[in-house]
Amino acid sequence: MDLPNMKLIWIRQALKQLGWMACAASFVFWSRAAEFDLKKTETFRRLKSALDAVPAIDTHDHLPPFDRIQGRVETDRGFGMNLSSIWRSSYYTWFNPLTAWPKSGRFEDWWPTAKHDFENARATSFYRYQLSAFSDLYGVDFETMTDADAGAVNQRIFDHYKSPDWVYEVITERANLELLVMDPYWDRLGFQMEYPFAVPTVNVTALMRGVHPSDFSNPNDSPFVFAAKNQLKVERFEDYLAVIEQILMFGRLKGAVCLKTTTAYERTLDFEKVSKERASKAWGRPRGQSSEQEVKAFQDFVMWYLVELSAKLELPFQIHTGHARIQGSNPMLLVDLIAANPTTKFVLFHGGYPWVGETGAIATRHKNVWIDSVWLPTISYTMGRRAFQEWLEVMGSNRILWGADAHHAEGIYAATEFTRRCLAEALAEKVERGELREDYALRIGRQILRDNALELFPSLKQRLWKDKGKRLRPLRTGQGE
Repeated sequence: MDLPNMKLIWIRQALKQLGWMACAASFVFWSRAAEFDLKKTETFRRLKSALDAVPAIDTHDHLPPFDRIQGRVETDRGFGMNLSSIWRSSYYTWFNPLTAWPKSGRFEDWWPTAKHDFENARATSFYRYQLSAFSDLYGVDFETMTDADAGAVNQRIFDHYKSPDWVYEVITERANLELLVMDPYWDRLGFQMEYPFAVPTVNVTALMRGVHPSDFSNPNDSPFVFAAKNQLKVERFEDYLAVIEQILMFGRLKGAVCLKTTTAYERTLDFEKVSKERASKAWGRPRGQSSEQEVKAFQDFVMWYLVELSAKLELPFQIHTGHARIQGSNPMLLVDLIAANPTTKFVLFHGGYPWVGETGAIATRHKNVWIDSVWLPTISYTMGRRAFQEWLEVMGSNRILWGADAHHAEGIYAATEFTRRCLAEALAEKVERGELREDYALRIGRQILRDNALELFPSLKQRLWKDKGKRLRPLRTGQGE
């Protein structure tokens, strides 16, 4: 055999040997990775314990007045909340089936079928986030509980919701929340907060669709009804714009700390800058009398007007991004609007899921952007953990926020616990890898859970109560002290 062929055989044998070594090393690496559970480390335990102790500021939630909390059903014990209610009024049912509550009102007629509804959802975050509410608040493992356990929990939920005391206990003590920035969708232009720990937003979504009074089936959403109650004329497009400003000023007077829109559920986030003349063509006419292009031009103009008012009135603008209408909810569509309004403080909700990387890139380039992780761990825990780590690598830790975004006490507790756990795990991983000192991680965690909200919404500082030794409880009037 000639020398070149001998060299070739030797090289092949060497490469083959190296290949086996690489495979073996890879196997060892992934085996160890599979055995490693970050949540079992002392680093995680310390961080999680410290974050649990932070009186958090929840920047976005939906907790209706006690008697209007969603989910109540007719039972054989009367009208009230129960186990079905907790799941039915959560995000679980967005993508998963749940057996309807029976007309008989008997738990025994519901649970034998309903308990099998969760079989294909065990790994989903919309299911898993609520598990801590059952374990921590009711002392049962939902996944292993017996039928008798389920019946007992069902009764305890019903009994708890006989009094608003339960809501106060779960939110202010068990979840350790100090303030909740609330979107009162049940009375968007009234700004009445039943709970002393709740602070309103000005939800401007309805204002953007108001080309005509007929657009509003709910008078509580209608700027035209607001104008009539406050003796404001609405005869021209310019009058309508003036009413919008009056609503924002009224909201701020009532304690609102920001604007908020969920327009991404209805249309694209691509807001073109249009002239007032073009925008006014659709105003004052029933929706069917204008083209889609004319209506969009009206909405686009109103959005730019709201953004200007946001800066003028010093009310940061919370914008729902991602996970709505997937077509058109990418936060990248907002970049031109953000760039053209550098004095407006934009808060991009839900981390832009699934575009969490793009959202981080926007915040990197534009210092007037905050990212709110609200709802993100509940949608996908893994994505939430990844997002926290990525965002911290590309932007200041003082511009990341969080929120629970739930509708009842158990949901708020569960989303809060899920977020604290997700954040603690993301930070602990950086500490374990030597990328972050533990004392820095603790500071970052406190910033995200509390301090950043107080910095972005400074008027919240006047509403703090935990450091004063207060214990909030409802009065007969529905107000706490």
